Amino acid sequence: MNLRYKSTRNSERTVTASEAILKGLADDGGLFVPEYIPKLDVTMDELRSMTYQETAYAVMKQFLTDFTEEELKRCIENAYDSKFDTEVIAPLVKVGDTYHLELFHGATIAFKDMALSILPHLLTTAAKKNHVTNDIVILTATSGDTGKAALAGFADVPGTKIIVFYPKGGVSRVQELQMVTQRGDNTSVVAIHGNFDNAQSGVKAIFEDKELEKELSESGYQFSSANSINIGRLVPQVVYYVYAYAKLLENEEIASGEEINVTVPTGNFGNILAAYYAKQMGVPIAKLICASNENKVLFDFFQTGVYDRNREFILTSSPSMDILISSNLERLIYTVAGGDSEKNKDLMEQLKEKGAYEITPEMREKLSDFVGGFATEEETKEAIQTTYEKTGYVMDTHTAVAAYVCAQYRRESGDPRKCLVASTASPYKFIHSVMTAIDSRYADTDEFELVDELSRISGMEIPKAIEEIRNADIRHTRECDAAQMKDTVKEILGV
Repeated sequence: MNLRYKSTRNSERTVTASEAILKGLADDGGLFVPEYIPKLDVTMDELRSMTYQETAYAVMKQFLTDFTEEELKRCIENAYDSKFDTEVIAPLVKVGDTYHLELFHGATIAFKDMALSILPHLLTTAAKKNHVTNDIVILTATSGDTGKAALAGFADVPGTKIIVFYPKGGVSRVQELQMVTQRGDNTSVVAIHGNFDNAQSGVKAIFEDKELEKELSESGYQFSSANSINIGRLVPQVVYYVYAYAKLLENEEIASGEEINVTVPTGNFGNILAAYYAKQMGVPIAKLICASNENKVLFDFFQTGVYDRNREFILTSSPSMDILISSNLERLIYTVAGGDSEKNKDLMEQLKEKGAYEITPEMREKLSDFVGGFATEEETKEAIQTTYEKTGYVMDTHTAVAAYVCAQYRRESGDPRKCLVASTASPYKFIHSVMTAIDSRYADTDEFELVDELSRISGMEIPKAIEEIRNADIRHTRECDAAQMKDTVKEILGV
């Protein structure tokens, strides 16, 4: 049976999975959601012996029902290959009394690789299925990781162009170098004068600009998105939670049917939403622990039922979570509103106009699977340092936020369940913050000198992604104000 997708702001019209992936954002500005969350048709016992690629097929075939078996398997094989530096793709590592799911072994050493290595293949397959003749322009805002992972995925893919906007001064030095040194004739990178929310809002406004859409079409282009608003990003993320549970079973860390808790460092809400979808598919997950940094808009939302972005934007050592508008939360709001697209649309309009909205007590009751927590900058540092001192394991700043919140939740709740932590980036990606947390003497040391030092103290091999940017040429120097994003896109495309 074909699973169709509808917009969170209009439940009337449905599209196929391939149409939803191609569009990225619905015409009404809403996000595509499946009509229902499908169940797994294999048991956990069958999954425990499967490879990552086999698990990916078992999960994704349930969501992407208009892709043939051959098409989907080809996309999976092209994505999860030697680009990853471990054969298992997503290793599970026991750190103290928690299990870290390492999602950073791809080409850009962050979890975004897990979805963005397959999205270009899904998108080009979807374009063929839907007889698209225009070039697809991938337009993306990034708080640091999505940009590079999307650039790496789409570089020199025929029939595509990619334009990435990032906040100047709002990403780590390694993140910036990864983007501005990107090769590929179809790639463009632009630093905006503003923060990530400005970049994200600018991209959304461009997507919703019907006049621009017409102009582009006349020039042979159409937009799509590589941000986590694209359902083709979200579905591959569900895979690794299913895979992690199956591996815990295979390693005899848990009994069959035993519930676990999952802690996810969260900014845009896509990664934890994928865990929620995995739970709906039948994975025995009890609590979804949403870990925020000092930009704790999600923590406050889970505490109060009020989402309020009217607050100071704080630059932290976990920049991929420096976000005040968590765009993927809209999918959850739509779900807890009982699929009422009018109710959801009204709340999203309040967010746009007033910067805040409040959900009803009935909607709040449906959020009982979620727990919010946050870590200050000091607590994040402390988590990195104490974990290293006790176990020798080095984690990045985002993972440290999750590890701190996970430990705090266990302490305060007394919940004895085993906990999975989504480890979202390599410590090499945020090396200055990580090494300074371990020892303050490193505060004035050059980032690339610290690379060798981290390798020495952790025993972790230096990733290829880091070696590549040490001496790479800067290829992208374009900058613009947030208000000039549309004109910049037109200039790049020659429209």
